[in-house]
Amino acid sequence: MTKIIAHRGARSIGPENSIAAAEIARNIGANLWETDVTVTRDGHLILFHDDDLLRTTDVLEKFPDRKSFEVDKFDLSEILMLDIGTTFIRNDPFGEIGAGNVSSQSLEAFKGEKIPTLEDALNYTKKTGWRVNLELKQKSSNQSKPDASTFNAFDNYQLPNMVIDMIRKLNIHPELMVISSFNHIWLKEVQTLFPEIEIQPLLGDDYDKTIDWTQIFSGNPTSDNMAFLCSGSLNFDTYNINSTMITVDEIAELKKMGKKVNLFTINNKDDMVKYINAGVDGIFTDYPQVMKTLLR
Repeated sequence: MTKIIAHRGARSIGPENSIAAAEIARNIGANLWETDVTVTRDGHLILFHDDDLLRTTDVLEKFPDRKSFEVDKFDLSEILMLDIGTTFIRNDPFGEIGAGNVSSQSLEAFKGEKIPTLEDALNYTKKTGWRVNLELKQKSSNQSKPDASTFNAFDNYQLPNMVIDMIRKLNIHPELMVISSFNHIWLKEVQTLFPEIEIQPLLGDDYDKTIDWTQIFSGNPTSDNMAFLCSGSLNFDTYNINSTMITVDEIAELKKMGKKVNLFTINNKDDMVKYINAGVDGIFTDYPQVMKTLLR
C-alpha cells in the first residue's frame, strides 16, 4: 500500500516542521513524517526548511534591526525566541483555518509554538516509535551539480556527521529513521557512518530536471544524464522524486528495475488517486488528512 508521508508534518493544518504538526499527522494515521534539518550559527541542529526566517516566523517583530534574517546568522537562543505557531495562525498559509478545518482548541495550542531542535524531534520519535524522514538541508545558493567542494560541508559544519552523532547519542533505533537529501554525496557519507539507516535521494531541483529517464533506461544517456549516472545517483534503492519530472510510465520502468518511488509534493486528491493506482511506494503530502480517506 502507498505510504502517507506527512510533508513537514500536517502543515496544511499545523505549523510546518513543528512537533505539533507531526503529532497531528500521526493521529491522522500517516505512516511517517518528513522534516528538514539545518544548523544555527552556533552549531545547533534545528528543524527548519527555508534559508531565512521570514516566511514562517515573527523574526521581523522580534529582531527588526537585523541586517540578515538567514537561519545561519542566528544563534539557537535567538531561534528559540521565535513563534511559529502564532505566525501560522496569522498567515493561514493553506486557508484551512479560514475554511473552519482547524479546531479552536488546536489554534489555542499553537500559540507560542517554537522551532524544534533535532533533539526535540528525535526524542519525540523515540517516545512515539513513529518513523521520521530527516531531510538534510543545504542553502539554496549551494545547490548545483555534484561537486565535493560544494557538497561536502554546510558552511563550517559537517551536517551528516552532526545528525548521526545526535542519533547515536539519543540511541534512536535505525528502523525509525530515514535520511534524505538533494545532496547525494552527503547520503553516501551517512551510509558509511551508519549503514543501518535507510537513505533516500531527493530528485527535483534545477539540476535534476535535466534527467531524461527514457534515455537512462535505454542505456544511451546524454552527457547531462551520464553525469547523473556517474555520480552514483542511480545506485539507491528508493527515490524521492518531484512528481513534475517523471511520468507514470517512467515510474513503472523504475519499479521494474527494483527501485522504490516516493513522489513529492502531492496535494490534489485526483493526483493522489492517480499515483496510488500507479503503485508508487509513498506520497509526500501537506494533506495527510485527505490522503488517509483514499486508503481506507
